[in-house]
Amino acid sequence: MPSSLRSQALAIFQAALKAAAPAEAVRRAVRLTRGTLIAGHKRYPLAKFRNIYIIGAGKASVEMARTIERLLGARISAGWINTKYGHAAPYGQAAPLRRIEVNECGHPLPDARGEDGARRIAEIADEAAADDLVICLISGGASALLPLPAPPVTLKDIRETTQLLLDCGANIHEVNCARKHISAIQGGQLARLAYPATVLALILSDVIGDDLDVIGSGPTVPDSSTSSSAKTVFEKYAIWQRAPLSVRQRIASGAGETPKPGDRVFDRVNNVVVGSNRLAVDAASKKARALGFRTIVLTASVQGEAREIARVHAAIAREILTAGRPVRLPACVISGGETTVTIRGQGKGGRNQEFALAAAIDIASFENVLILSAGTDGSDGPTDAAGAIADGSSVARAMSKGLDPQDCLRDNDSYRFFDALGDLFKTGPTGTNVADIQVILAR
Repeated sequence: MPSSLRSQALAIFQAALKAAAPAEAVRRAVRLTRGTLIAGHKRYPLAKFRNIYIIGAGKASVEMARTIERLLGARISAGWINTKYGHAAPYGQAAPLRRIEVNECGHPLPDARGEDGARRIAEIADEAAADDLVICLISGGASALLPLPAPPVTLKDIRETTQLLLDCGANIHEVNCARKHISAIQGGQLARLAYPATVLALILSDVIGDDLDVIGSGPTVPDSSTSSSAKTVFEKYAIWQRAPLSVRQRIASGAGETPKPGDRVFDRVNNVVVGSNRLAVDAASKKARALGFRTIVLTASVQGEAREIARVHAAIAREILTAGRPVRLPACVISGGETTVTIRGQGKGGRNQEFALAAAIDIASFENVLILSAGTDGSDGPTDAAGAIADGSSVARAMSKGLDPQDCLRDNDSYRFFDALGDLFKTGPTGTNVADIQVILAR
């Protein structure tokens, strides 16, 4: 693999991460001036609030909370954050929060620690009074990190349902639609618990289009979906009869429907998006140009089956190399978003590694080309890699080690493929989460 292309791709990805840093995102969106907190277009004179509570969940929520704690200090009465294991101190930054409890728990499959933490978050919201301010910090991963089952659903049922939805290839909008209707906290229900307190939600988006009711399953946002919508998701992927009985009973009955637009529980709620994949993509593009590449951004809205989207990207790479279209050499093509994987095999990997493997097959034997696909949170599926890096030699190098790329792709075994090549991209927890970034470099 060309070492210079690799180092340049890493520099471009790091620029994307820096732009998506949650601390910077919160500082851009929130400031404190003479005792008044200003967020978005609203002002919050702090003297009018008896208590200020900080709650939230997500892979970036700890860094968001750290920034808020530095801003508000002793004004904070109490707080609780649920985050993924290993994300309490990204990059080894172990300075503890002083006034906000941090609870590490399971993701993408929720666990008992997550349920206990979600219950504590719900209790804080429920205890808040009309003269209290609740600041809710939501980032990618919050859906799995707020597993508070709605009766008769249990945590075990939520785990089984989550696995079904992840394996069938449903996109994040569909997965979260289903999650909201078996939860006691998502789909606007956290706002309902907090009412009549004032709620300020700061949201770091990992969702295409920044749909507020989808990010973290929208705990503070009116839910436009219904129980019927949730059932449609299960039926679309032919998994309705495989879902736990309690899940089917709750969804089919329409019990406990989520609060809708116009509900009074949202009268004192302000939802502010502080960062997104678009910011990361734009920063990556700026860095690529600074490195001397002619650069185009395809989209910040990539979605679909990872291997199919990868083949489109590989076709663009071949077109650049053979015809100088859609951009002349040296070229950089950047995209962002979130693909899905339909699990058919028994292998190990994630959507970004599968993307890179499918791309590697389609750029085999081409020289001076590299494709990087990685998650900005530093974890790709159930693995310790953020993604992977492929080039024109990947297939030949793998075959020399006895690996058949097509067999690995059929078995969803991209991790083993790139591990053998030394081309897994490992960052560790990054402290942020704004979906995925893909980078094509050619010269």
